[in-house]
Amino acid sequence: MDSVKPLPPLDSMSGTLRENILALTQHQRENAERASFSDKLAEAVTRFTGSMRFVVLHLVFYGSWIVVNLGWVPGVQPFDPTFVVLAMEASVEAIFLSTFVLISQNRMARDSRRRADLDLHISLLTEHELTKLVSLADRIARRLDAGMDDPELPEIERDVEPVAVLDALEAERQREGLQD
Repeated sequence: MDSVKPLPPLDSMSGTLRENILALTQHQRENAERASFSDKLAEAVTRFTGSMRFVVLHLVFYGSWIVVNLGWVPGVQPFDPTFVVLAMEASVEAIFLSTFVLISQNRMARDSRRRADLDLHISLLTEHELTKLVSLADRIARRLDAGMDDPELPEIERDVEPVAVLDALEAERQREGLQD
């Protein structure tokens, strides 16, 4: 049996980490509150249809339908002996459920793109700040006559051009015949 680890309390974390967690949680809560009615409905339907309660409900409903229409319940006349109505009902339900799932997946993809954009921006900012720190460390070392004899230093001291990196990656993928 899998044991569930208790979550660490927020007050056991550093102030910056705690503030970031609270800010991101607040942001997610605000986004959820701003969601359109259709997004909220699709999320609720998807959450319910992905639950064991939904599975049990369907087992009972479809099982009862089948048992009744096989004539196994005394005193109850079959109303769909060929199961055509059951098949039609299941098909219509599948159409709607797949639509709700697609709406939820679109929202999740949109959220994923936003998180990827945030990750990229933070990475670029970190790269820029580290470049500045390396330049500062190099200047300090020169002033102290300590020297930093690393042949990669000039390259490390240059800012990364994100668009150039993306273009180079795309060109390499095309050369190798790789597709996204």
